[in-house]
Amino acid sequence: MTGLEVHLRSVGTALPGPAIDNAALARRFGLGDVWEQWVETFLGTRTRHLSVDLNTGEVDGWLADLGTLAGQRALAAAGVAAGDVDLLVLATSSPDQLMPATVNVIADRLGIDGIPTFQLQSGCSGALQALDLARQLLLGGRHRTALVLGGDVSAKQWDLTIDPRSVSQGDLVSAAMFGDGIGAAVLGVGAEATPGAVVLREVRVRLGGLGRPSGHVVEWFGIADRDRLHGGVAEDYKAIEELVPGLAEQVLGELLDDVGWKRSEIDYLLPPQLSGRMTAKIVEQLAVEGAEEVTVVPDTANTGNALPFFQLERLLPRLAAGERAVAVAIESSKWIRSAFALEKAAAP
Repeated sequence: MTGLEVHLRSVGTALPGPAIDNAALARRFGLGDVWEQWVETFLGTRTRHLSVDLNTGEVDGWLADLGTLAGQRALAAAGVAAGDVDLLVLATSSPDQLMPATVNVIADRLGIDGIPTFQLQSGCSGALQALDLARQLLLGGRHRTALVLGGDVSAKQWDLTIDPRSVSQGDLVSAAMFGDGIGAAVLGVGAEATPGAVVLREVRVRLGGLGRPSGHVVEWFGIADRDRLHGGVAEDYKAIEELVPGLAEQVLGELLDDVGWKRSEIDYLLPPQLSGRMTAKIVEQLAVEGAEEVTVVPDTANTGNALPFFQLERLLPRLAAGERAVAVAIESSKWIRSAFALEKAAAP
């Protein structure tokens, strides 16, 4: 369809349980003050929210629970009824079940039916893949309003019976680096140059993993192999540190070529949120001077597919007419580079 563009109408998020600071995490696993200080200095994370209670082991919010809440908040903020949604997309690396798809459980709880639903199995770039899919379908003219969600919960990965002295340094880093949560956005099709509209100008997602070993692996265990396979998550931090900054720079350049923007025209930068140290390294390499950085990792940790929505939630109240923002996300599972460009339309 010509003469139309995709507008970001609202964002809603949800976090499980209370905030857990580094001191509480260190006490729970007997890790000491040195580890606590290292986490805040190296990772830049002060608190995170987890879907499992570290004292009782009870799950405090599955993905479907949090997704329903975030979806309700986004719809309310946009002034959109559930019955007006005609497209639903969820990105996650941690669905509650393999079947039914979590996206359909969320749809049912929101009272949504009779529409296309999609669940994308992906990591940190999944949220942008979901936004890209929704944007393309909206521009295709068959849909008017999309609810897009991205989130992850780690309840199935927390073994609270394990002796922390038997856990590798890499697993301890993962425990501190990641948090749980979900975000949702309402997208709609509108007329070009609608004053005050936040326009999703472009989304770019490209696989770059040809010949590269995976940097992040999350295992799935079935009945037959539950006792033969050990370790649910593996991460190659050295490969991530080496490759992510370059991939971020590459996809930002590609995105700016797509939309015809210069780095000097960017007002806000939503960078990858791997850790404080890595984010600083990436921002330096992106060289978007003068842009205000929107970061959430100190308060939420790395929430995977939810993270871009938490950044957007902080961005939208700040974004003034005529201002531009870009976001970058890199997925290390098979090296997916992704980015999107937003602009708040000015009055003619």
